[in-house]
This record gives sequence, C-alpha cells and structure tokens, in this order.
Amino acid sequence: MNPDDERRDPLSLRNGAARLPLVEVDTYNEELRDAEGFLGDRASSRAFRAILDDWRERMRDLGEDDPLGERSSEQLTKKKLDRVLRDGEPLAAGLVHTAIEDFATELATVTGRFLRLKPWRGTERIIVGGGLRASRVGEVAIGRAAVLVKAAGHAIDMIPIRHHPDEAGLIGNVHLAPSWIFSGSDAMLAVDIGGSNIRAGVVELHQAKAPDLSGCSVMTSELWRHAGEEPRPKREDAVARLVEMLQGLIKAATKAGLTLAPLIGVACPGVIAEDGSIERGGQNLPGNWESSRFNLAARLREGIPRIGGHETHVLIHNDAVVQGLSEAPFMKDVARWGVLTIGTGLGNARFTSRPTAAEDEGDDGPKGAAG
Repeated sequence: MNPDDERRDPLSLRNGAARLPLVEVDTYNEELRDAEGFLGDRASSRAFRAILDDWRERMRDLGEDDPLGERSSEQLTKKKLDRVLRDGEPLAAGLVHTAIEDFATELATVTGRFLRLKPWRGTERIIVGGGLRASRVGEVAIGRAAVLVKAAGHAIDMIPIRHHPDEAGLIGNVHLAPSWIFSGSDAMLAVDIGGSNIRAGVVELHQAKAPDLSGCSVMTSELWRHAGEEPRPKREDAVARLVEMLQGLIKAATKAGLTLAPLIGVACPGVIAEDGSIERGGQNLPGNWESSRFNLAARLREGIPRIGGHETHVLIHNDAVVQGLSEAPFMKDVARWGVLTIGTGLGNARFTSRPTAAEDEGDDGPKGAAG
C-alpha cells in the first residue's frame, strides 16, 4: 500500500506501519556507522561489559587484585553489579562507577549522532529501554548520559522507560492496533523476540479503568533463552517453540477467565515489511529469518489459526518501536520523541505524537487487514 493510501486509512491492521493509533513512526532501525562499524554497538549491553572488562584488565596489569573477583564480566549479573555499586568496597564500587561513566559517554555520543539525523530533529524527549535499563547501573548510566547530552547543547529529557523492559516489549504491542479490535476483550497475546531470548505473554487491557489503554499490565509470561543453546536452534524449531508457548498462554488466559482479542502482537528486530516478513536486521535470531521464503506472520497464523472462535490476526513491528509504544499514552505533552533500547545492539525509533486516536477511528469496525 502506498503512503497516500495509508494516510487515508490509518487504522487498518498493517505490519511495520508508519501510522499507528497514537503516533507516527518517523523512522526506526537507523544503522549509524563510523570507521569501526555500527555506531550503536558502542552503546549496547555488550559494550558496557567490554568497558568493564577493560578496566578490570587495567587493574590486573597494575598488579592489583581484581576488586570484582574471578568471575568474568559476562557472568556478573545486573543484581550483583547493583549490589557492588550500592554496598561494595570503595575500590569495587569505584570500578563499576568508572565503567558506567565511560559507557554513559559513549551513549551520549551516539545519542548526539541520532539527534543530528533529519528524522530525529526537534526531538523533545528520549525514552531509554532495553535490558541494561532494568538495573541501578543502567539507570545511573542513563542519568549521566542525560547530563552529557544536555551539556552538549541538546535541550531534551532522557529518561528510563516506565515499565520493566521485559514487560514494555509486550505491553507496547497493544498500541499497534486500533481499539476496535479489543471490543469485548480483556487481554491479548504479545511476543517480544530478541537476539538472546524470546518472551511471550498475556497482556491485560484494563479498559474499564483506562480506556486509552494506559493501564495495561502483563498477567503472565514465558521466557525461552535461545542464545547459548547447543546446538544452536534452527528457525523452524524457534517458531515451533513460540507457537507452543502461545498455546500454553491461551490456556492460561482461559483458565483465568479472560477473553482474548483475536490478535497476536509481535516485537521483532529489524525492518518489518507490510506482509510481515523481515527485510533486514534479524541476523542475531536463531536461523535465517530474512529469507524471502519465510514469513513469520503467516507461520504464526498457521500455528494459531483462531483465537476465541475468531480468525487470528498477527501484527509485527520492530522491537524498539514496540518498546517505545508502551510509553505512547504518556507522551501527550510532547510532540516529537524517541526511544533507544540498550540490548544486544542499540535499538532506536523516533515518533511524532498524534493529537488523538478517536479522530481517525470511528465506529465502523475493521477497515482492512494484513494478517
């Protein structure tokens, strides 16, 4: 469908849509590069661990005992690092704080590069999500980066995402669809596919308390960590596992007395085509998800053809877009805002808030469907 058609019919069900009920997606999955490769890799979770490793190595080179012990940086959990930062010996806490400072500098630098992009101009607020945010270490890094970004002359807010990142990646799926699809429903199925794991859950809508869907919560979820499994899972194994997870969640929702909307929302890395295929950016997923012969939306409809007696619809969008959408109901005070997600890479998306979803929706029900 061409852009003019989408502007006239903004609330039909389309994968990777630029116009959504609460926002216009100005851009996403921008792949900034420098001489060393993807710029976003300098502000990823792996980058933080690499910085921490570097400082630990410097200490050892000076003949000092490693204040963080013998475990590798990869083995140090976020909770462990938080405890060191809060209650650890001064040298250990100082080491973690030094790594945070270096990482925050990288994050601020990368953020500045995004803000120079034409689609990112005029950004008033940046929400920061992703796995690292789910820790005090991540929160401090975000706060320090915010100070550096302001000091560089950018008058913007830079704040941690409201929901826990694990839940934001599910809750945001609610805002991919127009509200008519939730009529008579209590909840929906949501999926967050990442480079390290796949999470699926049941998102309760709580429409009676918050008709704008700002009160959504995750009732239950299931996690599969595919990274590091040996042998590496194949794509077909991953899809089968996901279908099995969704089938179990349908049973859980039914047992809890919830009526599910006939919709599966999916957050997935990469650029998402209208037919639900992944054009690029899925290289960290198990198997080849970018093949022209593979369509995730179609596979999920095959595995879950009906929900509650109705034909299943599948809506897929980029994972950073979906995390950002979890904040959309709370962004009404700013016109232009973005999201950065610190995970396997640095996900990114920029939005323009729409005045109101009601102006385009009406009461006529579905206007089209892409799956």
